[in-house]
Amino acid sequence: MSVDQRVATYAAKRALACAFIVWGIATLVFLMIKAIPGDEAQSAAGITATPAQVEQVRHRLGLDHSLPVQYVDYLGRLAHGDLGTSIVSFRPVREELTERIPASVELVGSAMLLDVLVGVPLGMLAAARFRRTTDNVVRWVAILASAVPLFWLGLMLQSFVGLKLDLLPLSGSQTIGKESPRVTGMATVDALLAGNLSGFGDAVAHLVLPAVTLSIPFIGFVSRITRSSIVGTLQSDFASVVRAKGASESRIVVRHALPNSLGPIVTFAALQFGWMFSATVLVESIFGRPGVGSYLADSVTQKDTFAVLGLVLFIGTVVAVASAVADMIQLLVDPRIRAAQVGAPA
Repeated sequence: MSVDQRVATYAAKRALACAFIVWGIATLVFLMIKAIPGDEAQSAAGITATPAQVEQVRHRLGLDHSLPVQYVDYLGRLAHGDLGTSIVSFRPVREELTERIPASVELVGSAMLLDVLVGVPLGMLAAARFRRTTDNVVRWVAILASAVPLFWLGLMLQSFVGLKLDLLPLSGSQTIGKESPRVTGMATVDALLAGNLSGFGDAVAHLVLPAVTLSIPFIGFVSRITRSSIVGTLQSDFASVVRAKGASESRIVVRHALPNSLGPIVTFAALQFGWMFSATVLVESIFGRPGVGSYLADSVTQKDTFAVLGLVLFIGTVVAVASAVADMIQLLVDPRIRAAQVGAPA
């Protein structure tokens, strides 16, 4: 079997494992629905529904069937993208979720960009000054950043930067009157597509505080991973040879160590996408952004059972897929991992 065939086989196995995880999450969500006290049909029909209307809803949702039949029907609906109907808005959860995903992607993408622009240089600086004062300072800052609670950090930034200094907006995604026509659902992108530079600046201003809040703990992780990866490369025989030729430590870090250390960094970035999506529940709620996280928080507050369970399934799927993508990226960019997993030459 060729290397390409072994890689394809590994990818298929990883995709199958991801599908199994998603199935497990879906099964757990189904059991959660059945474990919730009360009548599902009554909840879906509304508290003002008559008994006849409740029975009609029960029949339409297949709740008058046996539990195994309901489970199979439930998986069939999920396969077609049916996440249920909100008992608050009476709209399909999939529709409401689709409207909110772009705002969360915009926030997560901005936070990941900050991670790379800040975390990687910090890690490089710490590695270049290994076991010196700069290295110790960067490591302690990274540890503190990783340990900061998101909700506390968001509230402090709101209080100091938004209220006391009055530099940036406190909440929302845009100022009323500066919105652009919805095309992608991302305020910054829609403003650029409409040629609305004023609206673009306003959208960016609203994005800064939540993106910084979401990124700071992950900046700590990125800097630590970058540092450890580069330090390992700097201690290799290859680095010693380059150092013996007269290359400066900074040149070795930038030109040689960093490219050879990108595997773990890229892998973590893929994993980070899924983790950040789950962390948006706190950040979007604090800053009042209309994304997936705030939708989940609102649904919990309003006891919108089917919306909550649909969102839990969606976020769990995002994390599972991000993990599978991270494994594949690591396989492709790191010859050592490729050799261990599929027997390809390192």
